Amino acid sequence: MLEHGGRLRKAALDYGIAEADWLDLSSGLAPWPFPIPEIPLRAWARLPETDDGLEQAACDYYGAAQVLPVAGSQMAIQLLPRLRRAGKVGVLSPCYAEHAEAWRRSGYIVREVLEQEVEFFLDSLDVLVVVNPNNPTGLSLTPARLLDWHARLAQRGGWLVVDEAFMDNTPQLSLAPYAHQVGLVVLRSFGKFFGLAGVRLGFVLAERKLLKLLAEQVGPWAVSGPTRVLGTACLQDTEGHTRQRIRSDEASERLAALLTRCGFAPQGGCALFQWLITEHAEALHEFLARRGILLRLFSHNSSVRFGLPADAAQELRLEQALQAFTKDNP
Repeated sequence: MLEHGGRLRKAALDYGIAEADWLDLSSGLAPWPFPIPEIPLRAWARLPETDDGLEQAACDYYGAAQVLPVAGSQMAIQLLPRLRRAGKVGVLSPCYAEHAEAWRRSGYIVREVLEQEVEFFLDSLDVLVVVNPNNPTGLSLTPARLLDWHARLAQRGGWLVVDEAFMDNTPQLSLAPYAHQVGLVVLRSFGKFFGLAGVRLGFVLAERKLLKLLAEQVGPWAVSGPTRVLGTACLQDTEGHTRQRIRSDEASERLAALLTRCGFAPQGGCALFQWLITEHAEALHEFLARRGILLRLFSHNSSVRFGLPADAAQELRLEQALQAFTKDNP
């Protein structure tokens, strides 16, 4: 199993600090969960049905022609390799490690490529996977560039898979409006922007034939009735969307400024996190963890990702801890 952020209970046990006393910045989630709507009893008592408005709400929110709800985009990541025969897959890296792992586990030849290497390898690939904006680097690629890659892949029967888990703050960069085209698959995560990762909801945007094949792999009732009610309400809350975008953009800017003031200017980031490469990554992660602040550590490239503090008090706590680290490690 790959390691992920958000393992707060394990950190609490490892460091002997109660869960309630932690500042958990290890996951790229909005720290302000959307309010939970009232869930009718029938949503708990009956099997889920697909004509309850969730799909239409998602199409309207993403600007897509059709969608398939799944129990988190992770489900789609694991199932997509079943829809093709063995071949060569490129994964624009570094990125969310589950992508390469899923294709590799299904018997594909996987090459992790850097942004500047895509042009060289593209015509030898059957599938290219891109996370946009990237996790953890925050790199954002333009729709024009991605659509050019898609066209080159599609003319040979290939796929471009774009994971847009962190796209909600920059919908103008999304490929959702183009996802009806053959060979283009867009994944959207619900939990990150809406701050509700625990509900396990995501969407696949693609042409109808592919969605039908994927639905057969997903099986019936993949998304629970209560989750469908909750998801529909959140996707339709346009005022909430605006509020969430503004406060996450502002919080991300404040976080970047805070890190810079403390001598840790980030190399990348997006509306929900900031990313720092430093030779002190492991030491910084350990130092803060001993003070009840949890970051996401990437040991392979000596980097850390900072999620958003929820308020001024959390920002101050982080800043004071970083200043203490700098004092102890001049």
